[in-house]
Amino acid sequence: MTGSKYMQIVEELRRDLHTSRPGERFLSEHQVAMRFDVSRPTASRALTELCRDGLVERRVGSGTFVSDNPSADPRERLRSVGLLLSGLGSTEVWDPLAAQVNRVCSSLGLSLRMGPPSPPQDDVPFTRNQALDLIGQEINGVIFAPLENVPNRERENRRICKMFTAARIPVVLIDRDIVDFPERSEFDVVGVDNVRGGAQLAEHLVSRGYHSPVYFSRPQHPSTTDQRVAGCAVVFLARGVDVPAGWHVEGDPGDGELVSRLMTDRSPDVVIAANDHTAARLIQTLARLGYSVPEDVAVTGFDDTPFSALLSVPLTTVRQSFEAIARAAVRTLFERIGEPEVAAREILLPPQLVVRESTGGAGHGAASE
Repeated sequence: MTGSKYMQIVEELRRDLHTSRPGERFLSEHQVAMRFDVSRPTASRALTELCRDGLVERRVGSGTFVSDNPSADPRERLRSVGLLLSGLGSTEVWDPLAAQVNRVCSSLGLSLRMGPPSPPQDDVPFTRNQALDLIGQEINGVIFAPLENVPNRERENRRICKMFTAARIPVVLIDRDIVDFPERSEFDVVGVDNVRGGAQLAEHLVSRGYHSPVYFSRPQHPSTTDQRVAGCAVVFLARGVDVPAGWHVEGDPGDGELVSRLMTDRSPDVVIAANDHTAARLIQTLARLGYSVPEDVAVTGFDDTPFSALLSVPLTTVRQSFEAIARAAVRTLFERIGEPEVAAREILLPPQLVVRESTGGAGHGAASE
């Protein structure tokens, strides 16, 4: 179809809207395709054009309706943003992320609403109540960090998302998906590129001559950890470093007996921790057992939290830009309101390797501090 023919269809649909009442059902994709003898994708493109102009609203599962305020840009309906971070204050990641989301919203003239303060750990009933509180505040969209350390977390996270979608509130997931890697949900996800971050760590370690790695995380780790493991494994295998079954160890990094057994049975020359907090606890436990970092074993983390450079052995880690993640999450909410039927997107922000003394000092081609 030529561009001129396509625009003729859009203009004719605009004329139809002049005689339509706000809130009434408009033509479906099938009806547009039949009327103008075009394909369904072309019909969808025409309706999306009208949606961008604020003339119609496309509601998933319901159809297309004449906008109640035809002159408004649909993105202008995003006036208040809900932020749902369970366990706020329990990690060194949520606080700076929440601060950046607040800063971004303020710069755009948006109101950020967070509901009552949450307990220090993931709590299903409390998170549901937070969701109800946000819905009651008539937010226009929500940024939700899925629950992690709870039984049946996928089911619980789906229930929480359904509370918002039932209220016709768009959901953007931040940091991770509600399903385990490599699956993908029907929601937009914004976060750091964890696979690439893991790959960056592995490339650095191979370049330093490390050849006997172990990956260490806590039990019930999130899908982001699996992504980091995958990124590491791909590079190690490509560089001829053996990644045996069971190289990913789960447990408490403060458990001296577990860490001692790990060092004796596997003799790693580097332990890649799932995040900076786990790495810090590992370094403490290794010191208590008489191991020196990095002389006896190197240790890495992920996140580049403020304390990572202040440990007894400054930590090699991967930095994620909370400002970039916050901006991308809010922008994705704008776009989801404007195009509600677009397929779910995964927006991955670039990570940055930060090399410090825990792997023997700064390397070539990596940021160092």
